[in-house]
Amino acid sequence: MTEPQNPLLIPSTLRNYAPRFDLIREEHYKPAVEAAIIEARANVDEIVNNPEPPTFDNTIVALELAGQTLGVVTGIFYNQLTACGTDGLQALADQIGPIQANFGSDIILNPQLFARVRAVYDQREDILLTAEQKTLLSDTYKNFVRGGALLDESDKAKLRKINEDMSTLAPRFSNNVKKSSENFLLVLDAESDLVGLPPIAVQAAKTEAGERGHPEKWVFTLDYPSFGPFLIYSARRDLREIMWKAYNNRAYQDEYDNTDLIFKTIKLRHERARLLGYPTHAHYTLERRMAEHPDTVMDFLKTLKEKYRVGALRELQQLRDFAQKLDGIDDLKPWDVSYYSEKLRESLYHFSDEDLRPYFPLDRVLEGTFSHFSKLFGLVFKPAPNLPTWHKDVSAYEVFDRDSDQFIGTFYADFYPRTGKKPGAWMTSYRDQGLYLGRVEGPIVAIVCNFTKPTKDQPALLTFDEVETLFHEMGHATHGLLAKGTYPSQTGTNVLWDFVELPSQLQENWLYEAETLNSFAAHYQTGEKIPADLIEKLRKARNFFKAWGGMRQMSFSILDMSWHLQDPDLITDILAFEDEILKDCRFFPRYAGPASHAFNHIFAGGYSAGYYSYKWAEVLDADTFEAFLDAGLYNSELAHKYRSEILEKGGSEHPAILYRNFRGRDADPEALLRREGLV
Repeated sequence: MTEPQNPLLIPSTLRNYAPRFDLIREEHYKPAVEAAIIEARANVDEIVNNPEPPTFDNTIVALELAGQTLGVVTGIFYNQLTACGTDGLQALADQIGPIQANFGSDIILNPQLFARVRAVYDQREDILLTAEQKTLLSDTYKNFVRGGALLDESDKAKLRKINEDMSTLAPRFSNNVKKSSENFLLVLDAESDLVGLPPIAVQAAKTEAGERGHPEKWVFTLDYPSFGPFLIYSARRDLREIMWKAYNNRAYQDEYDNTDLIFKTIKLRHERARLLGYPTHAHYTLERRMAEHPDTVMDFLKTLKEKYRVGALRELQQLRDFAQKLDGIDDLKPWDVSYYSEKLRESLYHFSDEDLRPYFPLDRVLEGTFSHFSKLFGLVFKPAPNLPTWHKDVSAYEVFDRDSDQFIGTFYADFYPRTGKKPGAWMTSYRDQGLYLGRVEGPIVAIVCNFTKPTKDQPALLTFDEVETLFHEMGHATHGLLAKGTYPSQTGTNVLWDFVELPSQLQENWLYEAETLNSFAAHYQTGEKIPADLIEKLRKARNFFKAWGGMRQMSFSILDMSWHLQDPDLITDILAFEDEILKDCRFFPRYAGPASHAFNHIFAGGYSAGYYSYKWAEVLDADTFEAFLDAGLYNSELAHKYRSEILEKGGSEHPAILYRNFRGRDADPEALLRREGLV
């Protein structure tokens, strides 16, 4: 009997070559990776052995496309590892990572291949290239240099070993956070334990309990839709403490402890940077960022920290006074902050998050989100129920241009928590816009979230924070979907890392505008539009505890930079290291483990020496939104300019150039401070 063909190695017959999730099984991944590497090696050998002189097409473009099959296969694999990871997939990651890393080293450290790349790069002033082609050529050459192509053979061997060792660390780190989170359940068996919790949180806990075999109890987890409302609303201070400590002790001093992985990761990053001639990993990373140098980042963070700290101390004192007056609390703790800040906000602005939730049923919010992006950029999202997905909760869509009816790309939405799914929310790509199988094809993108689930009695009702998250991730998704480039590595979200959050964070601004909220926010039972006075209260409360939130971002950004700006051999105790680094950012004694142990962004998510990017991009998004406030929220001319100059261009030119082309100038750094009420 003939072996059935591996579905990962056969171009899909679905529109846009959408993956055949209905056919893919765990046992397909490793053979597909191995076969794809053989194919890629043959393609690279063809480039190296080409008797013709090196040209942009026969070397740079050929190299861009040499590993396409491998990119598709590993893209599907690592996306499934985070969206629905199993022990089997994690075991495969430990096998596939080193295989892929060694292949990458074989390419980047191949002297004959680099010689051809360098030959084309040296001719760059004499050949006629588009801006996108110039960027591809420059990036390709720099990737080789930054990947060790100029090292001697001894150092190349060291770098190869570093790359191999690093290849499994990020998936293991993320898996440990996920497993540690899943290991905790707060099982309550008395209604008196539920005091203060809103009905939707109680219903969700009852549903969770039933699914876990405790039908007469209530179960709370560390998934944010469960954990978040518990800390905000539970009147049981003792239970809030249990939840808070469980969350802040993830992957610390349990069977999934990340201590060793942190030290291994940091040391290997530093060793790689030094081998390549950089003082630290931060210097290595920031060379390919808008900020360019650690001093720029640290000055940026220092300026913001000084402004936020003054405000945060004032906000904390206000909260302490309020808690003392309300409940006689004289010793405010970290697990009290969310609870009393919500109570304080209610007293100041006369509404709570739960007042908003009935107006945000997921189906209507999603419909409104699609409508918003249609009004702005002319996108049309058409349900594609015939496209297979990786889980029954995932929805598939085909995206079209409203004016031309031209197909743009494929989009998936995965909204609810489940066992095996990484916490948080993210946008990802299964294949970027650009050349594929001989012609330019549309992108395949997805957003993956962990939103409040529906119960048997009501639909999924989102918090305002979850609606913001949806708009944020859809901003990333449209960046991917609207890409117009030819070369996949230059399109969509493949931009310098401190620019990538502009399209996402920008979209959150519209949610504070009545015009946008009125277009979709309606009561899930009556259909009544969200009241105007509730919108106004939301707007007035926008900067409530803004400095406190800013200090939280500063602490993460400074911790990230501190890990990557020094010799890790000098760090022997993570607790002591964090306490020293964050002494100006913290306002409470330590009551739990280190933040680093669950810091997926920098140890498993690509943000190492880059977490500052969120605040950096907030300057850009605040400045951009001021243009929309001046011209009109849905001004078609401005929206088209933003689409054509920012979203469609991807990484084809330096983001500073793209931004100037859009705005006519550099971003005004005061725009963020104006929005946050700090000037």
